[in-house]
Amino acid sequence: MKVLCDRDGLFTAFSMIDGVAPARSPKPVLQNVKFIADPDHGTTMMATDLELGIRHRVIGVGIDEPGAVILPGVPVRSILRTIKENELSLATEGDYIVIRGVHSEFKLTSIDPNEFPEVPDFAATSYHVVTAANLKRIIRRTVFATDVESTRYALGGVLIELQPESIAMVGTDGRRLAYALAPAEGENNPPIPTGTPVVPVKSLKLIDRNLNDDDPPVHIAIQGTTSILVRTENSVIYSRLVEGRFPQYRDVFPKGAEIRVPLEVGVLKNTVEQASVATNDDSRGVDFDFDEGMLRLFSQAADIGSSHVELPIQYNGPRLTIRFDPKYLLEALKALDDSMTITAELIDPKSPAVFKTDDLYQYVVMPLAREN
Repeated sequence: MKVLCDRDGLFTAFSMIDGVAPARSPKPVLQNVKFIADPDHGTTMMATDLELGIRHRVIGVGIDEPGAVILPGVPVRSILRTIKENELSLATEGDYIVIRGVHSEFKLTSIDPNEFPEVPDFAATSYHVVTAANLKRIIRRTVFATDVESTRYALGGVLIELQPESIAMVGTDGRRLAYALAPAEGENNPPIPTGTPVVPVKSLKLIDRNLNDDDPPVHIAIQGTTSILVRTENSVIYSRLVEGRFPQYRDVFPKGAEIRVPLEVGVLKNTVEQASVATNDDSRGVDFDFDEGMLRLFSQAADIGSSHVELPIQYNGPRLTIRFDPKYLLEALKALDDSMTITAELIDPKSPAVFKTDDLYQYVVMPLAREN
């Protein structure tokens, strides 16, 4: 194999697949990256840990001699990060891969590319289509609410629900739940997935990294009950699904909320950050006191002190004081645009609270117990 590469295009491809190849593995070949130069199908870079895999198109490659090579991930990534030359040549010479610039040359040991396991390509003929911007939005609004350490249920990922005209994502750790919905279209009548397909957090973060808001629409195909394939503009991402049952999340949404308070996201986020100054692991709660025309936030910790912050609000109902973990609210607010309005729907100090936006996002939070 012999190719001439644009350094930026090669580095971009490495950045998009970063984190997929494991640092340690019983199969050493997985710690590397496979590079394929094919004059008919273009140039592709692949990485996998057998649970998650990615095929990424490399831009700016001229092929003199087609072929495939295993690139040792750590040294090649270091070379691309530090080298200043715009064009690099990659060539196989015996058991080595040689990377040359105008003023530099690197000769790295390589292994047989046939040892690298195949990363599935997107071969589905029926699938769901969603805009890149919408997919990024619902991933970021749900992925933070998961519990990757949990051994109970399938809380280490996000549930995906595909319908003929929509895609929904749900993340929960048992104490809060994030639900996001976006429009989607079915291509060639894709079947509605059976069971509860849950995509691991690591896979969703990789998908998010491979998306830009103005990219072409994304194609999603769930393969039975075992895996999912996602095709973006330049990548195909394969992921195994999380095993285990996902909670009956619809039972979590409370009914009968009579208190509704509209709040501006950016202002609320800033206020909660101020109130959380006087919290720690032992005293992490912030009291939210909803009163006529005013929301008062109060917290205190023995080794820190106290904080008291006021926020004018549009509310004229009965007074209600409810305690929240500020971390749970801030993580949700940071996933939203500051200019948005989010409406708090409240029942009493012990019932779950729901925060809703106009674009079909719902975030359920369990309150903390208040001391008398």
